[in-house]
Amino acid sequence: MTSTTNVTPTLRTATTVVRRTAWLAGALFWTAFAVLEGVNHGWLAGALALLFLVLPDLTFLVALDEAPRMAKGQLPPRAVPYYNAMHRALIPLALLVTYAFGPVAWPPAFAALCGWLAHISYDRAFGYGLRTKEGFQRG
Repeated sequence: MTSTTNVTPTLRTATTVVRRTAWLAGALFWTAFAVLEGVNHGWLAGALALLFLVLPDLTFLVALDEAPRMAKGQLPPRAVPYYNAMHRALIPLALLVTYAFGPVAWPPAFAALCGWLAHISYDRAFGYGLRTKEGFQRG
C-alpha cells in the first residue's frame, strides 16, 4: 500500500509552479505588447504603458499615514479596496475587450491596458495577490 500523505504538498507545489510560470509568460507577453505599442504609436503610448505598469501599486498612498501602525506586510485596511480593484485582472481584460469591439481606437489606451495587465501578471508570477480586508496577502 502506498502512502498518499506527501502527494498533496507535492501536487500543491507543482500546481503553484505551473501557475506562476503561466503568469510570468503572460507578464512577458503583455510587457512586449506594451513596448511594441509604445514603439509603434509614440511617446504617449509608451508613457501610459509605463504609468499603468506602476499605477496599481500607488494605491498604497491612499492610507500612507496609517502605514507606520501596520504589521509587517500589512496594507492599511482603508487602502485594500483600491489595491484589490487595481489588481484584478478581469478589469483590464474587460476594458481590452470593450476597446477591441468598441468605436474608440486610441492606441495609448491600449498600451496602458497592456501595462496594467503586465503589472498584475508580474505580481501573480512572484506570489503577490489580492489582500484580505485586514490588509494581509490572501493565502
